[in-house]
Amino acid sequence: MTNPAAHLAGRKEWTAFTVLLLPLLLVSMDVSVLYFAIPAISRDLAPTATEQLWIFDSYGFALAGLLITMGSLGDRIGRRRLLLAGAAAFGLASVGAAYAHSAEMLIAARVLLGIGGATLMPSTMALVRNLFRNDAQRSKAIGIWSAAMAGGIALGSVLGGLLLNHFWWGSVFLVNVPAMVLLLVLVPVLVPEFKDPAPGRFDLLSVPLSTGAVLPVVYGLKETAAEGFQAGYAACVAAGLAIGALFVLRQRRREDAMISRALFRARGFGAGVTLNTLATFAMMGSAYFTTQYLQSVLGMGALEAALWSLAPSVAVGAAAPVATALGGRVNRAYVIAGGFVTAAAGFAVFGLVGTDSLWLLLTGAAVLASGMVAVMALVSDLALSAAPAEKAGSAASLLETGQEFGGALGMAVLGSVGTAVYRADLDGAAPAVRETLGGAAATAGQLGGEAGEALLAAARTAFVHGMHYAALGGTALLLAGAVLAPALLRRAADAPAPRPAADEPAPAGAAR
Repeated sequence: MTNPAAHLAGRKEWTAFTVLLLPLLLVSMDVSVLYFAIPAISRDLAPTATEQLWIFDSYGFALAGLLITMGSLGDRIGRRRLLLAGAAAFGLASVGAAYAHSAEMLIAARVLLGIGGATLMPSTMALVRNLFRNDAQRSKAIGIWSAAMAGGIALGSVLGGLLLNHFWWGSVFLVNVPAMVLLLVLVPVLVPEFKDPAPGRFDLLSVPLSTGAVLPVVYGLKETAAEGFQAGYAACVAAGLAIGALFVLRQRRREDAMISRALFRARGFGAGVTLNTLATFAMMGSAYFTTQYLQSVLGMGALEAALWSLAPSVAVGAAAPVATALGGRVNRAYVIAGGFVTAAAGFAVFGLVGTDSLWLLLTGAAVLASGMVAVMALVSDLALSAAPAEKAGSAASLLETGQEFGGALGMAVLGSVGTAVYRADLDGAAPAVRETLGGAAATAGQLGGEAGEALLAAARTAFVHGMHYAALGGTALLLAGAVLAPALLRRAADAPAPRPAADEPAPAGAAR
């Protein structure tokens, strides 16, 4: 059921939405923009191996750890206000990162970028929820939003490579500044303020609890994906889960909880978050293999691999709008199930890839990503529309935190499956060869001749074999998602969205 035409968004709202895509793209791009800059940064700043790792990871960890806090804060102080504060912080941190003269300064700037990103992500999604009060328009906007987020990650590595061909490494950060200035100028003019009219007190103790629940789990999962299973990483995950249990207990006992219980009373919200997490699991799990295949199996350079990885984005750009349009005609639960089936077919294609199958790999990646972006667009819309509008910031932050968990878990689980098969196939080889495909390539280069070529061919075959097993697991998981979606969402997806008059204040009554 669609809200009355009187609530249709006009040119101003769609212009505001276009402006809100700017921070979304930049935050997504900052995840991958450093891929090509590290060699230049290493020459200038001489970071240690640990410092180099933190240059990469500090941004993502700060972002993941503060999403819940920032979503709740935006509900209380105003989403537009939080967005503007985050944009200013993101711009200033970008300048600091660009002109960092030590590894420590760059790490600190990356942390500030992550804090700024944590304010931008839930604010933009929550504002989309508030700007578009008509169901069909909101679905369309969230479909575009989901496609832009997926495309931004792929675009970041390409943009970084192109900038570094002409400028110094700081340029990959300075590109953020004009966009943030534009945001600071246009948002006050185009975007009205929205906030919870009765938010209650801000629970300061829940801030370290929420961060302590998220960060150890994400760190442990990511390190497991990179280094394999170790007791220390398992302990990090266990510690995060224990702190998470305390956080949930506190939220259930407080009237002014950071995460309102009203969110989970809304039909379809919890299921939407769960299915969104599952979709991100598949997306990031497949990306783990796609990136390594292009560079280590096919031997592409980083920029060439990044350019090829953009090819599936063509299909992804159309998938979300088509899915949201279809979701307006058919019960969305079945469209979401169809997205899972489509993505499962893409993962199944990965199981057919050989050691020289570029187009087959790209086809599988395009099919998989199209299905998953369709799922993410629809479940995000369903979850946000089910949540009370005054809690849109918290709802958006939970969706995005679930994505962080899903991405880390996908890389850890599917990466571990692939690694286990790879190592089993190379049983008896040198430790460096069995550790990673990159290590095998380095060893093969040292050997040279036919022996080196034979070793590299065996390692590439073992990697692809591991990818086949991971694809089998991913396919089964996505088919399970296709079964779960109708069971969890059929009634919620058919229910009318809350009427604006009852659940959200009109923009005219908010500060401008």
